[in-house]
Formats: sequence, C-alpha cells, structure tokens
Amino acid sequence: SLVAEGARVVAGARTVEGLSEIENVTAVAVDLVEPGGSEQLVAEAIARHGRIDVLVNNVGGVHLRVDGFLSVSDQDFERSLQLNFFAALRATRAAVARMLEQGEGSIVNVASVNSFFHPDGLVIDYGAAKAALLNVAKALSQELGPNGIRINSVSPGPVATDLWLGDGGVAATIANAAGTSADAVREHAVAGMPTGRFTTPDEVATLVTLLASPKTGNVTGSNYVIDGG
Repeated sequence: SLVAEGARVVAGARTVEGLSEIENVTAVAVDLVEPGGSEQLVAEAIARHGRIDVLVNNVGGVHLRVDGFLSVSDQDFERSLQLNFFAALRATRAAVARMLEQGEGSIVNVASVNSFFHPDGLVIDYGAAKAALLNVAKALSQELGPNGIRINSVSPGPVATDLWLGDGGVAATIANAAGTSADAVREHAVAGMPTGRFTTPDEVATLVTLLASPKTGNVTGSNYVIDGG
C-alpha cells in the first residue's frame, strides 16, 4: 500500500521471501526482538535513502493463555513485551533521532483492540504490551508534535491472517482447548461483529497509509479502531 503511493520501503522481518517479491521494497532479514535489530533496520533505510519519513511498527504476535493467569509466568510477559512493545520502542527511538534532524516525520503503530476496550484473559500479556505501545504513542505525540513529528496508532480487531485463521492460529487453538472446530470459533467471532466478517489486511494497510501521509497532517496522538463495529 505504501509503495502504491510512491514510497520506497525498507521492510524487516525474520523471513523475507514474500517481501523480496514486491517492487520498490528492500527486504532486510532481521530479528526485531534481538537487541539492535530495530536499530539495524532503521539504519539500513537511512543508508539507502538518506532519510526516514515514515516508520510503521507492525511486528507482533500472540500466544493464547488457555490455562489461565496463574499459568502465565514473568518470562511469558517479558517475551510478549519484547515482541509487541520493545521492538517498536527501539525502532521509534532510532527513527525519531533522524526525524528530529529533518524536522518532520510520521510514525504509525499497529496496536490492537485488546489493548483497551476489549481486554481478554486469553491474551493478557499481549494486551498489556499493546496497551503500553498506545500509552507511549500518546505521550510521544505531545513531545514530538512541536518538532513536526506525528505518531498515531491503528487498533484492529480480528483480521483475516494466519495469526487468526492459520494452522495453530487463534481459532484453531481455542477450538482445540474447547473441544470444538476452528470453523465454529471463527463463526462465533464473526457473529459478534455488526459487519459480519473479519477485517482484511488491505483495510488495515489503507488506514496505516492514510495516517502516514500528509493528508492527515494535523492528526497525531490518535488511535483508529478497525474491528467491524
């Protein structure tokens, strides 16, 4: 979506096969959870293009806690925070350092509805990490606004990706724990949405692209929910 608007994208992930196939995307194989990983990705973008106009923090993952709170250790919380919060925090710190020199920039975080109005014990550590991401974004918007740097968030509900619908995804894991089928879990989730369907990745990407662009130049510190109502 960003490429379609003329952006030159540097994208980082542990596996980059799909990214490498997209024109005008430089794929960087990097583990963003490892210390230095996020900084490496930002440095690569600056080295290739001389500046960084947009940062999208989209890394994330979830492990369902089907055995309840007492089964979730400090280490579980720490792993979730590293993946869903600290990776974005480090990337933001590295990008802001350059954006301050430029006098402009836009940051968009992909958070989750689990971070605020739909907390869920099944993803208690994930929700806490995404809540931290939202809180920091709001605080940073106040500090960085006078410097021409905007920071916003997008909070999806269930999205039609492997995280929800793939083998070992949310639907399959809940189904296995409850003794039902993944299709039944998916249908139950859809029944709670007024639109009657999952959000698509393209719809999330459209919101991210809009918030990254000058068309929303006076929007900062905001969180846009996309969850089918």
